Amino acid sequence: MILENTHQRSITRTADGTGARILDQRRLPWEIVWVELRSARDAEVAIREMWTRGAPLIGATAAYGLAMALAEDGSDASLDAAFALLAEARPTAVNLRWALEQVAKAVRSLPPAERAQAAFARADAICDEDVALNKAIGEHGLALLRDLHAKHPDRPLNILTHCNAGWLATVDYGTATAPIYLAHDAGIPVHVWVDETRPRNQGALLTAFELAGHGVPHTVIADNAGGHLMMRGQVDAVIVGTDRVTANGDVCNKIGTYLKALAAHDNDVPFYVALPYTTFDANTATGADIPIEERSGEEVTHVAGEGGSIRVTASRAANPAFDVTPARLVTGYLTERGLLDKI
Repeated sequence: MILENTHQRSITRTADGTGARILDQRRLPWEIVWVELRSARDAEVAIREMWTRGAPLIGATAAYGLAMALAEDGSDASLDAAFALLAEARPTAVNLRWALEQVAKAVRSLPPAERAQAAFARADAICDEDVALNKAIGEHGLALLRDLHAKHPDRPLNILTHCNAGWLATVDYGTATAPIYLAHDAGIPVHVWVDETRPRNQGALLTAFELAGHGVPHTVIADNAGGHLMMRGQVDAVIVGTDRVTANGDVCNKIGTYLKALAAHDNDVPFYVALPYTTFDANTATGADIPIEERSGEEVTHVAGEGGSIRVTASRAANPAFDVTPARLVTGYLTERGLLDKI
């Protein structure tokens, strides 16, 4: 990621190697604040309260959280307690439990005194792998964007995206944004329609922030504007990320994704989902089996901005955080293995 004109990762170990350093995404784009996590409890709070978010990055944060717990106490009891604590921080994204299982598998057979070092090493490897996976997604997506632009070479390629599936949701590159960054760097004129993504406005606050940092032309739109733009021929493709893809290809992503897929289908606009293998859940049959996180209604009744939070309605609010897009509405899945018609 390009932050303050420097290429950085969204999560690293602390300078002393015993904790994790993350951006407090609640403060973006108004302030750039790095925070240090020093315990499993710190990591759990950061995930649950969305200091850090995005399925791959949640997994990486949880992996370091488990390593920090083992640095304090390497026993089986500590391992099991920290695993349970972190696994419940956010229930929908599958990467969280996957990363915890990877770390637990790496240390379970070791003596307690050796577990922390092995856990940190596995967490480091998870981060390195995430970068490589996302770069591969970007390279396969670049070929797709070249083909799309060749259909209308006299104008910029217009991509619509929802929520944030960029480097702020991963360790680097992002999933849905990786092809966009590589296309921009390759000289393909790309313009991105950025859904604001209510209620937390991850598009307006985070995706727009990182696109601006990379110099990618973009325009923030209200969530309900996407269908209108598609009908007018102003969207060449929709590319989104995902928190979980089930065995049949159903896609669980930020609330509002399903409506974009419906509009794309109705207007013959291709709808692509970008994901690494770590987000594929072969053990869940369909999207109907995914637990949908219900977050505080205050995220709907209040809006956060540069000057703080203000209430925008006097009524109570419901706040389902995700919806499910049926596989039949997905044109293709952008993965590290290439563009797949079926997952």
